[in-house]
Amino acid sequence: MYNWSVDEKKFKKDNPKEYRLWRLTQLINYGLDGEKLDKKEVKQVWETIKDRLDPNTKVYLEYLLWEKHPSSKDIIKNYWSLS
Repeated sequence: MYNWSVDEKKFKKDNPKEYRLWRLTQLINYGLDGEKLDKKEVKQVWETIKDRLDPNTKVYLEYLLWEKHPSSKDIIKNYWSLS
């Protein structure tokens, strides 16, 4: 994943903890590009990143991580037309 709007080297150097949260959120929302997520790490930071995720991706990850079955109201069918 290449992010052209953020100076990743500077961000990582100045604030490594926030950088890791930002990078994890970016990977989840915009694609892993061959990388793999660490399930343990995602679970550890879930409370911090869950509100930054795409709603449908969030529901899917909750299912994968905790086997929480979504209700139909959790899934947004017309996500892009809501804005």
